[in-house]
Amino acid sequence: MITSVLVANRGEIARRIFRTARSLGLSTVAVHSTADAPMPYVEEADAAVHLPGNTPGDTYLRGELVIEAALRAGADAIHPGYGFLSENAAFAQAVIDAGLTWIGPPVDAISSMGSKIEAKKLMAAAGVPVLAELTPAEVSSADLPVLVKASAGGGGRGMRVVSRLAELPGEIEAASAEALSAFGDGTVFCERYLASGRHVEVQIIADQHGTIWAVGERECSIQRRHQKVVEEAPSPLVDRIPSMRAELFDAARKAAAAINYVGAGTVEFLADEQGNFYFLEMNTRLQVEHPVTEETTGLDLVELQFAVAAGDRLPAEPPPTVGHAIEVRLYAEDPARDWQPQTGRLHRFGVGAERVSGRKLAPSDQNVPESGRAAPRLRVDSGVVDGSDVSPYYDAMLAKVIVWAPDRTAAARRLAAELDRAAIHGVGTNRALLVWILRHPAFLAGDTDTGFFERHGLSPAVDGEVVRVSALAAALADAAGRVPPVRVPSGWRNLPSQPQRKAYRVGDDTHEAVYRLTRDGLVVEGNIQLVSHTPKHVVLEVDGVRRSFEVAAYGGLVCVDSSLGSVALTPVERFTDPSQQVSAGSLLAPMPGVVTRVGVQVGAEVKQGQPLLWLEAMKMEHTISAPGDGVVSELRVEAGQQVDVGAVLAVVGEDA
Repeated sequence: MITSVLVANRGEIARRIFRTARSLGLSTVAVHSTADAPMPYVEEADAAVHLPGNTPGDTYLRGELVIEAALRAGADAIHPGYGFLSENAAFAQAVIDAGLTWIGPPVDAISSMGSKIEAKKLMAAAGVPVLAELTPAEVSSADLPVLVKASAGGGGRGMRVVSRLAELPGEIEAASAEALSAFGDGTVFCERYLASGRHVEVQIIADQHGTIWAVGERECSIQRRHQKVVEEAPSPLVDRIPSMRAELFDAARKAAAAINYVGAGTVEFLADEQGNFYFLEMNTRLQVEHPVTEETTGLDLVELQFAVAAGDRLPAEPPPTVGHAIEVRLYAEDPARDWQPQTGRLHRFGVGAERVSGRKLAPSDQNVPESGRAAPRLRVDSGVVDGSDVSPYYDAMLAKVIVWAPDRTAAARRLAAELDRAAIHGVGTNRALLVWILRHPAFLAGDTDTGFFERHGLSPAVDGEVVRVSALAAALADAAGRVPPVRVPSGWRNLPSQPQRKAYRVGDDTHEAVYRLTRDGLVVEGNIQLVSHTPKHVVLEVDGVRRSFEVAAYGGLVCVDSSLGSVALTPVERFTDPSQQVSAGSLLAPMPGVVTRVGVQVGAEVKQGQPLLWLEAMKMEHTISAPGDGVVSELRVEAGQQVDVGAVLAVVGEDA
């Protein structure tokens, strides 16, 4: 009998599994890297064991250390979560050999699906539709475009779309390097790329007695870098084609039966608009997007994983799907800068009830709701709280925000509103993009294939007028904090004077708040009246409409939240510190990371956009390219070197 479980994972999924384990009366054990020591999941566990180091290869991918931690802490079971070692058959076998219960599928099933190349052959033999696999040597111009994929692992890592044959060798090398770093296996293969397909998957659960459930489908077509951004259940495409659901479920059950599957898993398919679908892969673990299935069925999939591992029988049929659930992944990243990951301190994280009360909610405070209710409901599965640090070593996801509602439109409307009102201060996120997606006419119409961003672009920039008014609110809050004991307005003179000026930067743009506070009130360009202002709260009347602005100032950052939107402002100092200046043509590290490859030498002539070196951060490889034509005059890094954000990597000077 299981009494204590170690979760071989971190962040959001560790907290999620702990929630169910506590409800079942189990004690919980966490493992953590050095960087993760202050994270909420570590504090919430009954016991925690340190894995020395920071990178996944030194910590969470060290199976022997994880098993040793479980034995030392007295755990009698290990749950792998998702990612890391969750689909590693050797690790699963080692857990069993150590006398521990493995909360996952049989080792042989993991092994069968561990290689996407071999998995496709098995599925074809079982009668599941598949796309033909191509070896890199077989690819010709007639096959283009193709998708280079890692044979092991998932999550979009080790994937590249190739449209030109000449680019294939380089993209294979890059995909292989990324796959090797993320999964310990650099094997890749190619398959035909469907630029506008639908990503539809089926949640399965199978017990040890031959019952296989197909617990509804999910659609996860809106993706960036082949990683899911928005997930929902049921699928809008499947809802539109009545016969498709039964065919999908039948194919998923065939896939599970072919490998004698036991436990929770997901069979992923690529579908076209006519309802034809092809096997992509089978994830032999819990999926990131499992909450949308829980919300539409009332099931606790983690609880079912524990039950199946204990030998319990499933009922003959799963519960029906009720209503609609949408999940978005809130990432610390900048979509406008090629999805560049963001690191640093998350000063405040407030979504839903957390925003109102300031209380740090654990996932256990947000129970899985029962299906059939009429009112929309919010669920937040987060790995962070106020004050958490976002490190460069792991995935950039901060939280999953989920809403269930009776219908899809209501779910999208409520989820967009919750995100819009959220207070998220510190690192940049994709929040604005998520709101834009949820309110986009194409999304609301169910037109959500994998080419969504290519067809519709990204969300528009923040409205300039919103930034101007928010900057004014920030300047007035700053002024209120500088008022001396005698109540004299900041900048007040007994004779007419120059206006107060306070400059802020948003992205690459600088906005200057120019105003005067007089006996008669605020003097500023436009129809704006000052109602009240304190260091944290400013009320303005803008064009006859009263608006409240919440202002939070941190070192080098001011966050302004209002009904107009959230704006992050960087105060611009009046005088530049000479020590902070860099040479023209300097290439700066956009984030902390490790230099994986260097493609040039000092003295090399380069062209604008030419890749010069590659930086790995948050388990993704990022290309650093030449800013213009010129000659590499300095090269300050080498492969394997750890660099901090803002570090000078190289300098490209003008060609003499």
